[in-house]
Amino acid sequence: MGSGSGGGGYPPVEPYESGLLEVGDGHSVYWEVSGDPGGKPAVALHGGPGSGSSARMRSLFDPDRYRVVLFDQRNSGRSIPSAADPVVDLSANTTQHLIDDMESLRVHLGIERWLVWGASWGVTLALAYAQTHPERVSELVLAAVTSGERHDWITRDMGRVFPREWERFRDGVPSGERDGDLSAAYSRLLHDPDPKVRAVAARGWCEWEDTHMSLAPDAAPYLSVADPAFQLAFARIVTHYWSNGSFLDEGQLLRDIERLHGIPAVLIHGRYDVSGPLDTAWVLHRAWPGSELVVLDDTGHRGGSMAAAITAATDRFAGNQRK
Repeated sequence: MGSGSGGGGYPPVEPYESGLLEVGDGHSVYWEVSGDPGGKPAVALHGGPGSGSSARMRSLFDPDRYRVVLFDQRNSGRSIPSAADPVVDLSANTTQHLIDDMESLRVHLGIERWLVWGASWGVTLALAYAQTHPERVSELVLAAVTSGERHDWITRDMGRVFPREWERFRDGVPSGERDGDLSAAYSRLLHDPDPKVRAVAARGWCEWEDTHMSLAPDAAPYLSVADPAFQLAFARIVTHYWSNGSFLDEGQLLRDIERLHGIPAVLIHGRYDVSGPLDTAWVLHRAWPGSELVVLDDTGHRGGSMAAAITAATDRFAGNQRK
């Protein structure tokens, strides 16, 4: 079994194939493939929604045993059109659209079944995809477990943990909207015709995201210091999803969990993750026979031993023999 590197992952590799796949509605999604062309297929789902894929995601898979597929979900990363363009309409960007895009990409690449890895929002998408197409999923590796629920936990209840920062976040919207859906209020600001209004709202949203993801020994801000165009694209997409309940029925992923029975799964979660409290992973695990829950005592939503735990899971599912 491959042991990965000391940092909890494999040395970075470059993709050997990439492109833009037209998926309809005027959208083209960026995709890339790295690793062994004859290896075990795996697809990696980024978080956000809207953060885009990164080279770091490739290092979570043994490049000698995996054929690793990354793609940027609609309107994010290198996919076009970009949500950084304020005139871009997001109405054709929903969870079901992303599920369909994954199927289009799987067929395009000639893959029969693949391991599905996701982190944060990527977990919600992975679960929704696997429940829609269970016959196409060989295993699931899910880190920083989310289920598309509890957006009020982050946008409102988290004020009990970070009261000063939350008040600044709340006060970023007009006073008449502060008692309502804050993600919807921010979404309206992020579509304002004034670029200064959009920029301030995007930065305010990203500062709050960094705040509630900060409970880990090695945590460092990254959204609030990102390029303003990235901040705008990210904030527009995430508020679009959150203000629409992630385009899922309430409790849908837990309700349909039986569709995943028989699919090997590892759920990995940091004990200090207040963005997505541990009970989300716990309830999912308890309802899902055969799933394994790994709780990490040194991290929150990311960092710490998270990468090492993910790599251990993908190593195990790759098989015991290195090529």
